[in-house]
Amino acid sequence: MSSPLGPLLLAGDDVGLCAVHMGERAAGSGWPEVIEPDPASLRDVIEQLEAYFIGDLLTFDVPLHPVGTQFQRAVWEAVAAIPYGATSSYAEIARAVGRPSAFRAVGLANGRNPLPIIIPCHRVIGSSGSLTGYAGGLGRKRHLLDLERRTLGRGYQDDLGLATLDSADLGPRRLAPEEPIMAVPSPRTVT
Repeated sequence: MSSPLGPLLLAGDDVGLCAVHMGERAAGSGWPEVIEPDPASLRDVIEQLEAYFIGDLLTFDVPLHPVGTQFQRAVWEAVAAIPYGATSSYAEIARAVGRPSAFRAVGLANGRNPLPIIIPCHRVIGSSGSLTGYAGGLGRKRHLLDLERRTLGRGYQDDLGLATLDSADLGPRRLAPEEPIMAVPSPRTVT
């Protein structure tokens, strides 16, 4: 699908959305070699992403199926708990998953998030408030943070400190069934 960030490739299976790839398809880009286009099976995801990009959607409600280690999934769950328009640091996420000294491992897990935008890894910033690391590039990270803050009526630079969460706000928690972070039928992919 096209987006303000450039092309997005969405991949799903019978359980849910498995991956969102950003950018052009190129060697080493992480895009699958074999693509079975099936936009119909991913219609709900596409509609929600389109609504997000115009500021009409604050929370995604699609089944997800990210594949990762237990630690990565714990990090992604903590990242998914960061509210729209807010940010949290790698250190705060490390504390939230019960590994306070593992902020570098949190950074690696965050960088391996297969569902950027949906699991909002762009909301994780350095402890100093700096925009550090983003698999899609810092320009895309800034764009997403600015989009969310514009939607809420504030700019990224205007209130970065005020939007930062305390690790107690994240806490290790499981999402309730009515708060899915994880939806898409059958193994299909769409560009």
